Amino acid sequence: MIFSRKRAETGRHARDERATEVLDSPAESAPSRGPYDAAEAPGDVPRLDLGSLQIPAVPEVEVRVQADPQGVIQQVVLVHGENALQLGVFAAPRSEGIWDEVREEIRQSLFNDGAAAQEVEGEYGTELRARVRTPDGITDLRFVGIDGPRWMVRGVYQGAAATDPAAAGPLATCLDGLVVDRGQEAKPVREPLPLRLPREVADQADPEHADHEHPAPGPREA
Repeated sequence: MIFSRKRAETGRHARDERATEVLDSPAESAPSRGPYDAAEAPGDVPRLDLGSLQIPAVPEVEVRVQADPQGVIQQVVLVHGENALQLGVFAAPRSEGIWDEVREEIRQSLFNDGAAAQEVEGEYGTELRARVRTPDGITDLRFVGIDGPRWMVRGVYQGAAATDPAAAGPLATCLDGLVVDRGQEAKPVREPLPLRLPREVADQADPEHADHEHPAPGPREA
């Protein structure tokens, strides 16, 4: 079961501090971890290219995508054992991050649905944790937000990784190695950045169905 909602900030502060370190470092140096902007991502890393998101190849992590007949991806979920990480990437202003306000909106939405949410300081800054009731029973969720240059990555953990970040293991490695290709087009703030299936998968999509779930093909070297 994949639960999708928006989120909000503190990750911005961690990202801003990292960006400052990069500016103060020699031009050839790159951030020690991601999510990376495409302009600063380390090369020679096998990644699955989904357009605005490029996901690193990590052993035993399955990438599941749901797409329409045109190959436009509606949902990306990484799965490792009983843990899952749902990913989204959104346009943001050039001047500031949006995770703070998005996180507050998630918290309010959860509250309106009868679920209390708690802010916790995590590796990327302020996270949001909640326990929600779903058709499958009670589910723990952990919302993580990372602000980048004109984009924001949102991750929603489920499983043991929702309550114990150390349990995220390979999923956290995927998040740390994620690359965002924002492109140069002007986009409304918070608009999802376009994601697409690799051509070889899109060509196999059944046009008679509105949505398709695909295991992603093997990644290519960036």
